[in-house]
Amino acid sequence: MNELSPEQITQFSTRIAERKRLLLEDVRRVLQRAGAERYADLVGEAGDAGDEAAASLLRDVSEAEIVRDVGELRDIAAAEARIAAGRYGICIDCGTAIGWKRLDAYPSAKRCIECQQRREKTRAPSRYTGR
Repeated sequence: MNELSPEQITQFSTRIAERKRLLLEDVRRVLQRAGAERYADLVGEAGDAGDEAAASLLRDVSEAEIVRDVGELRDIAAAEARIAAGRYGICIDCGTAIGWKRLDAYPSAKRCIECQQRREKTRAPSRYTGR
C-alpha cells in the first residue's frame, strides 16, 4: 500500500522529470564532445604517445559517463511507468511502501531499503583475496 499523498507523488514526479532533463542534456554534451574528438583525430596525426593516452582516457571516461547516465535514465523511465500505473512508492519485490526518506534521497527507488540491502548482498561481487 502506498503511503504517499497525491501531492507528494506530484512533487517526486517533478523532481524525476527535472533529473531526466539534466541527464539527457549531459548525455548530449558528452556525445557532442566525443564527436568533436573523433573529428580532431581525423585532422592529423600530430601528437605523441602521451596525447594518444590522454585521448584514450577521455574516450573511456565519456563512455563511462554515458553508461552511468543511461542506467539512471532507465531507472527514471521505470519510475515514470510506476507513477502512471499508480505503483510509485511501492517496493517491486515485497509490495510494501518505500519510506519517504528513501524516496527523498533517491526518487526513482524501486525497492524498500530492506529489499535493496538484500539484493546488494546477494548480487555483490565476491572479494578475491588472492590466497
